[in-house]
Formats: sequence, structure tokens, C-alpha cells
Amino acid sequence: MKAGKDKVVALHYTLTVDGAKVESSHDNGEPLWILLGHGQLIPGLEKALEDHAAGDSVKATIAPADGYGERQEGQIQRVPKKYFQNARHLKPGMTTVLALKEGGQRAVTVHKVGMSAIDVDLNHPMAGKTLDFDVAIQEVRDATEEELKHGHAHPPGAEAH
Repeated sequence: MKAGKDKVVALHYTLTVDGAKVESSHDNGEPLWILLGHGQLIPGLEKALEDHAAGDSVKATIAPADGYGERQEGQIQRVPKKYFQNARHLKPGMTTVLALKEGGQRAVTVHKVGMSAIDVDLNHPMAGKTLDFDVAIQEVRDATEEELKHGHAHPPGAEAH
């Protein structure tokens, strides 16, 4: 079976940027389970996985336009400290997650820490970067009705949510 829209793919990956490892699913030993075609992956990686099967290794270099986009100037925003979980531990250059008013969350980079507010760069920390993925596909299967309804994969043994 080949990977594509509405297929569930279990994969292990390592992401490197400028030759340095950024993250890897091998670190926790569990593969990542993804429902393709539902916005769970950056567009360039999703496209690179299409038409591959279990057992395939995929190396993909993703340009910023197909990853997290180009860096945008003027994206510094001042946010009251109360909106951050560990505000007192944050320092410039660190990445953190900001809860959004409309729901969901966004990865941001701390720019400056003040007495009552923190200036954050709203660009995704990987914006403007070329991403190198090394992916090993473990499994490809059809998504269940429930997974399609929920818009994400349910790994074996996971509770549906």
C-alpha cells in the first residue's frame, strides 16, 4: 500500500538543519503516526512521502516555502507574562508555546523579557530554514472512519479523542 491522502503512515524521522540534529522520533522510540492530507505535516514533507510504502527510506530537503515559510520582519509582539506557562524561566533565544485566543497554540521565540511582559518573535522557530528530513516508513494503512472524522491518526493502543 502506498502513502497518500487519507492514509495513515507510521514513521520514524530525524530532522537536521544546517547539519545539526534538531529533533528525532528515535529519541522516544515511538514512531510518529500521521493522517496524510489533513494538515498534520508541513506541505513539503507530506508531498515527499506520497507513493512510498512500508519499509521505504525517504530523504527530503524542504525549502522554507514548503516548510514553515520565510521569516517575516516586524513579527515581534509584546505579550503579558500571564499568558506563558513558565514565564520566569524564559530567556531570549528560547522557544516556547503561546496559547492563542482563538484556540490552539503557536511556537514562538523569546526576543526580550521585561518586568510584566515578554516580547516574542511570532515567526515559527524553523521559518526561513531549509529542513533535511531522513524518514523511515514503518507502516501504511487506510484511515478508519473515526480517524477521518477526527482529522488525525489513532496509534495502536491509543484512546480515540
